[in-house]
Amino acid sequence: MSEEPRSDAVNSDNSSTISATEKVLAEIKTKAEANLAGWQRAQADFANYKKRSEQEKEEVVKYANAALVRIILPVLDDFERAVGSLPDDLQGHSWIDGVKLIERKLRSTLESQGLTPIKAVGEPFDPRFHDAVRQEKGPEGIVVAEAVKGYKFLDRVIRPSQVAVGIGEPAAANENEKYDRAD
Repeated sequence: MSEEPRSDAVNSDNSSTISATEKVLAEIKTKAEANLAGWQRAQADFANYKKRSEQEKEEVVKYANAALVRIILPVLDDFERAVGSLPDDLQGHSWIDGVKLIERKLRSTLESQGLTPIKAVGEPFDPRFHDAVRQEKGPEGIVVAEAVKGYKFLDRVIRPSQVAVGIGEPAAANENEKYDRAD
């Protein structure tokens, strides 16, 4: 009879040991799941970091020429002014044709790299592309003159057009008509 109580004591000890072991196992499982979730988040964060780094690197390469193009733009402007202001008596000289060829070649080279002029005259004023430097008579909110041509490089504005914006008054030609009628 003395053995039966021992059996209950052993069973009780085994039950408490099993219960304690199950508690420890549950805690370890919880910690393992938390560690796994943390590791998965770290993996996802690292993958996102790699993607972001690759995108930034591609963007740097894509826009690397923008600074050089911005520096060359005044040279293109000078060529345009020179070609645009040639006197008629110099037209047709071979060296003038050479200067025009150089200007076209420079423009086409820059355009092949992604440079595009911004449309200005006759367009509604858009502060994303135009920089208003003065107001003149003409249709309100419409660009009536361009002082400096603006350019985009790929999809970014690298130099906004410097423009004159109409203030809603009739253009000078219309005012001349008024004076002619008054005579």
